[in-house]
Amino acid sequence: MNAEDRIERTRTLYDQAVLGGDASALADADRDLDGVEADTALARGRILHARFLIARASSGSPAVEDPAELPLFERAIELYEALGDVRGQAETSFWIGCLHQVIRGDNETAVPHLERSREMAAQVGDKTTQAEALRHLGIAAHAASRLDEARERLEESSRLRREQGALGSVAANMVGLAYVAAAQDRHEDALATLDRADALAQANGAHAIVRQIEHARTQI
Repeated sequence: MNAEDRIERTRTLYDQAVLGGDASALADADRDLDGVEADTALARGRILHARFLIARASSGSPAVEDPAELPLFERAIELYEALGDVRGQAETSFWIGCLHQVIRGDNETAVPHLERSREMAAQVGDKTTQAEALRHLGIAAHAASRLDEARERLEESSRLRREQGALGSVAANMVGLAYVAAAQDRHEDALATLDRADALAQANGAHAIVRQIEHARTQI
C-alpha cells in the first residue's frame, strides 16, 4: 500500500470510528499514518544524502553533512520497528550504515548497520537493498585490506543487481572491483574491468559512473 492509499484509508477509518462507533479503527489509522511518516522520513533522508554526493562530486571544497539526515533515518527506523516492517527496517539500516561510511568515514560504526540490512533484506527477499548493503560491505572490506572478501561482496552485489536489471549500478560495482584487482596486482584485469564498466555505464546513461571510471583510470 502506497502513501496515497494509506491516507485515503484513514478517511474510511475516520468514518468507521465517528459514524460507526468503532474506536478500534483509530488504531489502524494511526498505523497507516506512521507508515506514511516512516516512508517520508526515509525518502527525505535519501534526498539529503544525494545532495551530499552531488556536492562532493562537483565542489572544490569538502561536502558537509546535513545535520537533519541521520535524525530522519532514526525516526524512520523507529517507526518501522514499531510497525514490524522488516523491509523498511532493512532499507533504513542500509542508509544509516551508508551515512556513517560515506559521509563520516566510519566503517566501524557502519558495518553492523550494513550487516543487519543485508540479513533483513535477505529475509524478505528485497534484493535491491541486499545488493546495496553488499556493495558497501565490500567497500568496508577493501578499506580494511580484506581484498578477497571485498571482491566476493562486490561480485555478489553485482549478481543481484543484474537480476534486477540495474546495469548502471553493476558498472559502479565494477569500478570497485577494478580497484580491488589493482590492489591485488592484477593490473590487466583492473583495466579490462574498467573497459567493461565504461561500456555498460555508457549504454545505460550512468554518466556519473563514467566520470568515476575516468578518475579510476588515472589511479590504477
